Amino acid sequence: MHLYRTGVFEEQNKEARSHGKRREFGGNRLRALAAVMLTLAAGAPTGVSQQIGAGSKGPDKAASQLPPAPQPVLTQPLSLRATAHDYSRPFATWISNPLKVYLPTSIPKASFANSVRLGDLVKNGKIYLSLSDAIALAIENNYDIAIARYDLDIADTDILRTKAGATPLGVPTGIVSNTLGSASSTAAVGGGPGGTTGGSGGAGAGASGLTLTTSGAGPAPENLDPTATAAIQFDRQRAPSTSFFTGGTSSTNDYNFSVSQGFVTGTNFQVAFNNTYATSSNPVTQFSPELYSSFRATITQHLLQGAGIWLNKRFMYQALNNRRITDASFRQQILYTVNQVETIYWGLVQAYEDVQAKERALQQSSQLLADDQKQLQIGTMAPLDVVQAESTVATDKQALISSQNSLNYQQQIIKQAIARNLNDAVLSAAPVIPTDRVTIQEIPEEKQPVEALVQDAFKSRPELEEAVLTLRNDEITLKGARNALLPTFDIFGYLQGQGIGGAINRHLNCNFYPGGICPKGDTGYGTAFTNAFNNSAPDKGIGFNITIPIRNRTAQATQERSLMEYRQAELRLEQLYTQIRMQVVNARYALTNDRAAVQAAIAARDYNQQSLDAEEKKLKLGASTTANVLMQQRNLANAEDQLNSAYATYAKDRAGLYQVLADTLQHYGINLGDAAAGKVSTAPLVPGVQPAGKEPEPPMAPPAAE
Repeated sequence: MHLYRTGVFEEQNKEARSHGKRREFGGNRLRALAAVMLTLAAGAPTGVSQQIGAGSKGPDKAASQLPPAPQPVLTQPLSLRATAHDYSRPFATWISNPLKVYLPTSIPKASFANSVRLGDLVKNGKIYLSLSDAIALAIENNYDIAIARYDLDIADTDILRTKAGATPLGVPTGIVSNTLGSASSTAAVGGGPGGTTGGSGGAGAGASGLTLTTSGAGPAPENLDPTATAAIQFDRQRAPSTSFFTGGTSSTNDYNFSVSQGFVTGTNFQVAFNNTYATSSNPVTQFSPELYSSFRATITQHLLQGAGIWLNKRFMYQALNNRRITDASFRQQILYTVNQVETIYWGLVQAYEDVQAKERALQQSSQLLADDQKQLQIGTMAPLDVVQAESTVATDKQALISSQNSLNYQQQIIKQAIARNLNDAVLSAAPVIPTDRVTIQEIPEEKQPVEALVQDAFKSRPELEEAVLTLRNDEITLKGARNALLPTFDIFGYLQGQGIGGAINRHLNCNFYPGGICPKGDTGYGTAFTNAFNNSAPDKGIGFNITIPIRNRTAQATQERSLMEYRQAELRLEQLYTQIRMQVVNARYALTNDRAAVQAAIAARDYNQQSLDAEEKKLKLGASTTANVLMQQRNLANAEDQLNSAYATYAKDRAGLYQVLADTLQHYGINLGDAAAGKVSTAPLVPGVQPAGKEPEPPMAPPAAE
């Protein structure tokens, strides 16, 4: 499977190839030299030297090939942003505002108010809610989505870190699922503090995230942000004399400065500028005060471990991949939450229509009881039939109360899914009236072959994109771990200059000089500074540093584990393809069965309605009994319950099919950029729904006791 070598990784591969060609010849010679030196110096086993030589190769292509499959594609542009600021860039620079770079950044506090859209839906103390409004409100107000939005900016901060040469902290990519209400979840691995389910990026992660992975293995990149250091010290000393050349009082002031800068080639450049002001009462000291100035420029280049542009930029590549994983994870969050809200909505519709059905059943049993009581008064009805009718009325009342309680709970469930603040008294008490009903016309996905749907899911599922990007990150980690197998072999060069000046020491003993004449030449700091840079007293040189780990077991274990995690990621990717295939097949056939179940439930409902009508006519003609009518009423009530359940199951499974195909956003017209910003500019257009009928709203209060 070569998905990670194409598409979104092309810019990384181009740079890797260009630098790889320039370093191929020299790099092979250096690696061979290091292997020989390690073997000769330590008497290491042949396997160790072979392993180091093998570390210069890429992943085993023959062993990592998987069956071909379509490459996942994005449905929206990359780099979704929840805010206007791009956190992959610094707030300020030394050029624009040198002080602001040292000040903390302020992040705006999250809003806990409901969007205006929710208030507009409240009429006469009731919330008239369509499925489109429910989805739009969830995108604007739902806490799960609001929490996931921060992951987009968190991923950007990792990009900023790696631009400075630091290691990425990682991004939580799990699905946040704290909204109450049932919804199917998708499989993922790993985890992070932002999500309540597993996230991408941890093929080797253990239970509760306690097991660490080899992510970040390899030599640390150079610090790409320049660092300035200043050390100022004032020293006053009185030392006892042990000879003519020692003792006396002295004072020393040191003013030392240095600047260090790393580069992506594995190079470090450092300049130090040191100054000393010293006075002494010792008679052998020529200058007091003595002014000393020096500079030293040192450049160090890694030749084996830590060498190369690609190696020192690998964390940047991983941070960019993590950003794209976060984009895919956020798209997965939207798919999950929209499906969850739709599932809750159809559960609300089912509860609402169940109350209507229970109210109709109570009206029918109450009407039958009234008729029986009249017939009992005129002597044409047995008292036992009236008692049976009264029992049925009581049972229907209890069923209505239970259904109303379920409806009230479903109303609270939908509110917490689409609102951010439920402390408003009006909103909390307002009943939710669903205004949409599902239709069962055949959707285009049911006409397509299952294999075509599977291929579409392979292209659109965000989990696949996350897995492919995770595989690429594991490959980067593997290359870093292989480089860490090499010895450390650095070349360095330095250039130093120094100058001295000052006033002749008034305590100087001139007997130590020819003719007993004290030297002349009082100078100032300017002379010392000039001599430090005019090459009058130079010090320069070149050298090599080499560090050879004799057994190298830590690096070997890390490289082996990183390769195992890479193989795990390959298996995980192929497993995802299998899981997605089975999900699509299951969802596709479930929808076909659901439509058949709805049609069968409609026929059963119509049959029981006609049977009840016929039985009531027989009862009026004296050809039937109250028991038969009550039995037909119960059959009709059961048929209506089954029909409501069949409609709800069909609606939920249809939304589930859209989710497993990852085309919910296209079907509903949801803009992913609007979802990232939390502001819906265009209301979603949900197909396959129709306005509810003109049936009277069911009572929200329980029936009065007689």
